[in-house]
Amino acid sequence: MSALASLLRPVTPRDLRGTWPRALGALAGSLLLICTIRWALIEPYVIPSESMVPTLLVHDHIFVNKFAYGIRLPFAETYLFNFAPPKRGDVVVFRSIDDSHVFLVKRVVGLPGDDIQLKDDGLYVSGARVPTMPMSDVEQSQVLEDWTKEARTDAIDGYEMFNETLGEKIHPVFRDKFARVAESQNVKVPLGHLFMSGDNRDHSADSRTFGFLPLNHVLGRASLIWLSCEEALAQSGQLCNPQRMRWRRLFKRVK
Repeated sequence: MSALASLLRPVTPRDLRGTWPRALGALAGSLLLICTIRWALIEPYVIPSESMVPTLLVHDHIFVNKFAYGIRLPFAETYLFNFAPPKRGDVVVFRSIDDSHVFLVKRVVGLPGDDIQLKDDGLYVSGARVPTMPMSDVEQSQVLEDWTKEARTDAIDGYEMFNETLGEKIHPVFRDKFARVAESQNVKVPLGHLFMSGDNRDHSADSRTFGFLPLNHVLGRASLIWLSCEEALAQSGQLCNPQRMRWRRLFKRVK
C-alpha cells in the first residue's frame, strides 16, 4: 500500500528556467573553449594577396595549425613547449616584422645555417639548385581552372609554371616571363631565423624585402583550405560571395 501511495504522490515540478549565474557560466565556458582552441590548436586566416599563387589564391580561407611547432604562452611570443621547428617547404603564417598586428603567409625556403640565393634560373640552397620539373598541360589546366577568367588569361600569356622539390614538399611555382626580379645576393640564414619566399616568385614581398624572419614570429603551419571564392560580398569584408565559390578548393590540403 505504501508503495502505491508513493507512486500516486504528486510530483513537485522542477524549475527549468535559467538563471543569470547559469547563463553567464555557460557563456564564459564557451568563450574559454573558443579562446583555447584559437590559442593552442587552430585559427582561421584569409589569404589577402597573390604572393602564394598558385598554392593559395586570394579569398582562400585556411586553417592554421598552431599546434604544429609547439604551444605558446597566451598573448606572448614565448613557447611553453617546442615540438619541432618549421621544415624547409612548410607554408607558414607569421607576424610581420614591421607590424606585429599584420599576419603574412609564405613558404620556408631557408633554415638556420643555409646559404640562400634566388637566381634567374631558380632557387639555390647551400650552392645546390633546388630541383624543378615543368608542369604538364593537365596540371596547368587544373591550376588555372580555379582562377577568374581575367587571371587565367594573364597567367597563360605571362607566366611559366613548374613544380619545385623543396625538402619533402613538391609544390607549384610561378615565374613571370616579363618581370623577373633581380638576382638576390647569396646570404646565410642566421640561427633562430628563417628565409621566406612566396610561390609567386616574381611578385612576392618576402625575405628579399623584409629580411630574415625570427622563429618566434611564426604562428603556425597552413594546413587546410576550408572555404574559397573568387570574390567577397560587397561591403562584407571577407565574407564569401556564394555565387562565386571555388568548390574544387574546399577541404584541400595546403602542400
